[in-house]
Amino acid sequence: MTFTAEPEGVAALRKAVRTHLGLWGLHGVVDEAQLCVSELVSNVVTHVGRGTPAGLAVSVDGARLRIEVHDPDVRALPAVVRADAESEGGRGLALVDAVAERWGVQPGPDGKVTWCELATGRAPTDGDADDPRITRADALLGLYTAVRFPLGRTPGRLRQTVMEEGVIDVITDLLRWLDVHGFDAEDVLDRAQTRFEAQVPGNG
Repeated sequence: MTFTAEPEGVAALRKAVRTHLGLWGLHGVVDEAQLCVSELVSNVVTHVGRGTPAGLAVSVDGARLRIEVHDPDVRALPAVVRADAESEGGRGLALVDAVAERWGVQPGPDGKVTWCELATGRAPTDGDADDPRITRADALLGLYTAVRFPLGRTPGRLRQTVMEEGVIDVITDLLRWLDVHGFDAEDVLDRAQTRFEAQVPGNG
């Protein structure tokens, strides 16, 4: 999403990130992600300038959540400053450095990207990272998980059970929808199974 670098806009970006992570079922990294967004965006406000056109991108590959902040200035390169107790600033990237697995800066012809990556606690997805089917399923399951745990995070020890129950809920609701609208649920399931087996070799 694009934004204009202003202190007043940080809260809206934090909220957007919380919403997306909720849809993806990544409730366990919301606090860390919001902190990183706050600090990376504030860094643009402070060191590049208020009113700067910028962009925020968030993506997940399963094992890692990646946060990117884009801005047009290749000269103001971020750096960790070990601020002392008397300093009024300089702690932003130190906080990012403390909570993120890694972070960095990528200069380019049209500006730079300051990025960081957080561990999600999920297994790597390898080739599934760019599969739109996986992305859609993650988003849908995130919604169902949010219904079960509207005010908190999914308990880690119950995560697999919760996700399995979420899948069952989705399938049950879709079967109910088919029934209400007069479709042949068994025929739809058979066709879905056939398509799945054709698209994912070895699962037949």
